[in-house]
Amino acid sequence: MRHITALVVGMLLLVLGAQGAIRLLADHGDAGLLAWLPGGFEVRLACYAAAAVAGAALAGWASKKAKQSGRG
Repeated sequence: MRHITALVVGMLLLVLGAQGAIRLLADHGDAGLLAWLPGGFEVRLACYAAAAVAGAALAGWASKKAKQSGRG
């Protein structure tokens, strides 16, 4: 069950990071969830990209572990 939870969290991070980055690229003024973050466009885009990459890595790891334990 722990790996399934990690898989869901990873997928959420991936979706939120990718969606936020795309929104920010389309409209530089719409920072979304990271509007509170100081530093401007570049910092916010880097945070969204880091969230997407971390989410993809976590989801990939959890998927592999869930398959190994027979749950996937």
